[in-house]
Amino acid sequence: MIFKRIQLFKLGQAPLKRKLIITYMIMTVIPMGILGYITYTQNTKAIEEQVGEYIPRLLNQANKNIENELFLLNDLPNAIYNSKEIMLILRSTPYKEKSAFLQEQYTVESFLSNNYLNSNQSDILAAFLITNNGNYISTKTPFKGMDFEDSILPFGEIHDLAGEMPIILPNKTTLTFEKNIPFILVVNELTDFENRESLGSLLFAVDVTFIEKILNDIDKEERANIWLMDEDGYIIYHPDKTLIGQIDGGLVDYPLVNGSFRTTEYAKENVLYSMNQSTNKHWILAHSIPMKYLTERTDIVKNYTLSIFFILTIVSTIISIFIAWSVTKPIKHLGKVMKEVEDGNLHVTITPTNKDEVGQLAESFRSMLEQLRILIQKNYEIELQQRNAQIYALQSQINPHFMYNTLETIGAVIEEEDPETAVDMVGILGQMLRYSLSSSENLVPLQTELTHIKNYLRLQKIRFEDRVNYEMVGEDQISLYYSPKFIIQPIIENTFKYGMKLRKVLIISIAILVEDGKLKIVIKDNGPGIEEEKLQSIQKNLNKQDYFTRESGVGLTNVHARIKMLFSDKYGITIESKQSIGTTVTILLPLIQDPCIVYENRLEGGRENGEN
Repeated sequence: MIFKRIQLFKLGQAPLKRKLIITYMIMTVIPMGILGYITYTQNTKAIEEQVGEYIPRLLNQANKNIENELFLLNDLPNAIYNSKEIMLILRSTPYKEKSAFLQEQYTVESFLSNNYLNSNQSDILAAFLITNNGNYISTKTPFKGMDFEDSILPFGEIHDLAGEMPIILPNKTTLTFEKNIPFILVVNELTDFENRESLGSLLFAVDVTFIEKILNDIDKEERANIWLMDEDGYIIYHPDKTLIGQIDGGLVDYPLVNGSFRTTEYAKENVLYSMNQSTNKHWILAHSIPMKYLTERTDIVKNYTLSIFFILTIVSTIISIFIAWSVTKPIKHLGKVMKEVEDGNLHVTITPTNKDEVGQLAESFRSMLEQLRILIQKNYEIELQQRNAQIYALQSQINPHFMYNTLETIGAVIEEEDPETAVDMVGILGQMLRYSLSSSENLVPLQTELTHIKNYLRLQKIRFEDRVNYEMVGEDQISLYYSPKFIIQPIIENTFKYGMKLRKVLIISIAILVEDGKLKIVIKDNGPGIEEEKLQSIQKNLNKQDYFTRESGVGLTNVHARIKMLFSDKYGITIESKQSIGTTVTILLPLIQDPCIVYENRLEGGRENGEN
């Protein structure tokens, strides 16, 4: 029960094509196979019954023919009764001279040879005449073992056989013939009808081949085995000469009722056994034939039927596979399209080819996908507007902070009564403010961004004089690329904020590198460095998703947030720092040569995010 449930469960999870094919097999092929099997078994059973009923009648007739042949042997002694010479010898006294006995022996044995052995009764192997006057023997074939002293009919003894013709089987006597010729011993009583006295017994050793002649008419094709045995299973005749004289060990498996039949497995094949027992002799005539010979024509029909069945099954299976394929192909195609949509591709093409339920489902899915694209587009435009507003808000956070630091520096210079330096600083500040207000675009040429940083460093150099040294490396390869605005200045501001307190001379290095198809801006200082716990806190703050709830609000997190919002999580800021040695901040950007391409990428990326 559990196994069946498991099979049904697995079938329920099988592909639709397999379900259709299996259903077809269950509904067509299996019933056809069962019907063919039942038809064949019923035909085989009918043939078995017909043959089983017919063969015992033939065996009964064969038994009667055998009894008739044996009955004819009853007339053989008549030749002796009709011979006056032989009768005189048999009636004479047993006491006579040896020469006279030899003369009589020659006469009797010649008579036996001429009348029985050389006559039409060619099945008689030997004739034995046992009388009170002596024993006379005439034979065709040499024999041995006929010891009259130990015989069942000893010499000189009168036997009353009550007028019957007993038959002695070879296992009841020591008589054997050369080449082990099978025989039966027929005993006839000789009676002198004038005085009603017994003259002796006439014994004929009859070759059992006469039985073979009778049985050949039953099985002319020699496919069956027909044998004769007594009630104890002693085989009198068998087509296999080696079995004659043996006991049939299979007697217990044969049909018990006279004239009945039974099918029994023998030597790995079914054999039909039929039996008939004679009325007078009680001999059993057995018939066996393999069922394969009886069902030959049925097997031919079966083979033709199986061939046609297999051909029809193959053709029908091919048709069912084609039908299942035609049904499942549009479903499979629709599933493939749905998988592409699941992976984020909303621009798939669905072309319904059928007007059936699957075609209607595909049309409905196409309409739904079109509506989904419209909604995603609208949603993306709204999201893009929100993102641009966020970037602008983050960028605007820099301006007040920058202005505050710059004005503080100019105020310090004016206090020192250095008007020329103040004028220069105001001019530099004007350039920086013009850069800050010149464009609302997020991306600017990297050369412009570095010029702005140089102006900022010049202001700081004027303020701190020899306490500040800076260098810039790699400016020769920056003219082709773009970067976001104000991504370097907040980092430099942090360097001054923390470095000038603990360092007599602050050294700042800015390196521009192109590695692995990416732009790196590496900013190093010799400041006091960052404590490990503080560095981990900064890193954690950088990884936050909500850019407007960051703790610092300006500086590193501001720059990192804008880079990630403009590009992706692959870009941004990394920080390395060791206390008392310094800090290195690396800005990783994509190589941008056309700001329009960045905008298109953001548009597609937003769509993908919206679709997913």
